[in-house]
Amino acid sequence: MTDNLTPRQRKFCMTRVKGKDTSIEKQIRSELHRLGYRFYKHSKSLPGKPDIVFPRKKIAVFIDGDFWHGYRFPQWQNNISDFWREKIGQTRIRDRRNFSRLRNRGWHVIRIWQHEIERDLSKCIKKITLNIERTNQTNKRRMLHKT
Repeated sequence: MTDNLTPRQRKFCMTRVKGKDTSIEKQIRSELHRLGYRFYKHSKSLPGKPDIVFPRKKIAVFIDGDFWHGYRFPQWQNNISDFWREKIGQTRIRDRRNFSRLRNRGWHVIRIWQHEIERDLSKCIKKITLNIERTNQTNKRRMLHKT
């Protein structure tokens, strides 16, 4: 499949694609904030610059677009040009490397896909809040064992 745009047109289109503060990120952040959770956005000090960070809990949340991050990529990679196959393939490698680096530093990584948010926002919020609450319970148990 070849690109139907000229290189100049493609560049123009690509400069319009947002990398952060996307509508799906805003949905998640808005709902978490409404529930009383506070967090940082796009922490530059962490691998992959997670979209949402709960530093005291050591929880990093990535909100990934299905196309850009290659959801079920092996199933559709042959339907796109070599350029996109390479670009998305490299993104997937970078994501795995960043998630691994975070886990090695003791962080819990949560990945939420675009289609999950579009299908059931409340389920995605629950996935995050349950991990926060689980961390709270683990920390309380540790404190009890120390005394």
